[in-house]
Amino acid sequence: MPSITLVTPYIVVRGGEAAIAFYKTAFGAQEIFRMTDPSDGRIGHAELRFGESVVMLSDEYPDFGAVSPDTLGGSSVTLHVSTTAVDADVAAAALHGATVLRAAADQSFGERSALLLDPFGHRWMLSQTIEAVSPQEMQRRWNEETGA
Repeated sequence: MPSITLVTPYIVVRGGEAAIAFYKTAFGAQEIFRMTDPSDGRIGHAELRFGESVVMLSDEYPDFGAVSPDTLGGSSVTLHVSTTAVDADVAAAALHGATVLRAAADQSFGERSALLLDPFGHRWMLSQTIEAVSPQEMQRRWNEETGA
C-alpha cells in the first residue's frame, strides 16, 4: 500500500519572477520562499501559499525536462481553486492579466465555476460551492442534461 500523505502541484513557467508577482496580485498567493539560480537569476524553486494549499513553481530548465505550457503549446492540467467569492476572484484575476476562458456560471453539480488561463499558460478553474449535491444526484442531472 502506498504511503503517500500529500499531493502538491509543481508548475513550470517561463518568467518565474513575473509569475510569482501575478499569483500574488491576481490570486492573493503568499510567497513562502524562493531559491534563485546564481548563474542566471531564474527561479530554481519557489513555494506559494494559496489559502491552505501550497503550489511549487520553477522557471524552465529544459535540460531537466522542466518545460512550461508555452514550450509545450498548452497544458492538459487544470488547477482547481475552491473559493468563497468566485465572481470577485475571477474579476480580480482578469484585471491582473488572466484570460477568462469560461465565465462564472452555476453548474448542475452544485458549484459556480469559471475557467481562466493565466499569462504563463496554466489553466485555473475557480469554483464556489452553491449547493450540496450527492454524486448520485450529480449523475442524474448530467444524464438529464444530455438526454441519456
